[in-house]
Amino acid sequence: MIILYDNQTSGNAYKARLILHKRDLPYTRIEMDTDNGATRRPEFLKLNPEGRIPLLVLDDGTKLPESNAILAFLAKGTDLLPENAADFAQVLRWLFWEQYSHEPNIATVRYWITHKIEMTQYRKLAIEEKRTRGVAALGVMETHLAANDFFAAGRFTIADIALYAYTHVAEEGGGFDLTPYPAIRAWLARVAAQPRHISITA
Repeated sequence: MIILYDNQTSGNAYKARLILHKRDLPYTRIEMDTDNGATRRPEFLKLNPEGRIPLLVLDDGTKLPESNAILAFLAKGTDLLPENAADFAQVLRWLFWEQYSHEPNIATVRYWITHKIEMTQYRKLAIEEKRTRGVAALGVMETHLAANDFFAAGRFTIADIALYAYTHVAEEGGGFDLTPYPAIRAWLARVAAQPRHISITA
């Protein structure tokens, strides 16, 4: 059976949990206490030297880290990942963008706040820049969604799962009020209305 090393508060781990549920794939979930260094212990570092979750371990022992790689693997051969080359490339575009422009800003600030991470001098200096960049990322999303129901291929794909994960909890990071983004809010509702949706706390 598939094993998912998970953390319930992590948006990246939620991506894996959500697609596993959507595909109705049986798996064993192992909660990792990231606040107390569970992913930095030698036994876990043998599985993933990066010391991060989520980590998917397949039946044959193959280990697959990185949330968007997990999404792509589990979506292959389904409507969640288009076969058409142009649509496939657009999905990849948003997966890469999410990890480069969205997650490092919106997710990081949320993590610092919700996990009560010590506000060092570096974090005090970084937090406002991350909020600025996060707001810019939301602006990019709003512009795209004003003209599109979903992010790629004209339908719900893993690009939407990837971006939904941290966008729908962005306000937990403070400074990311979604009220000025009607297209994003409408998209969030469309994503939540998709079959076999579960919440991040499920």
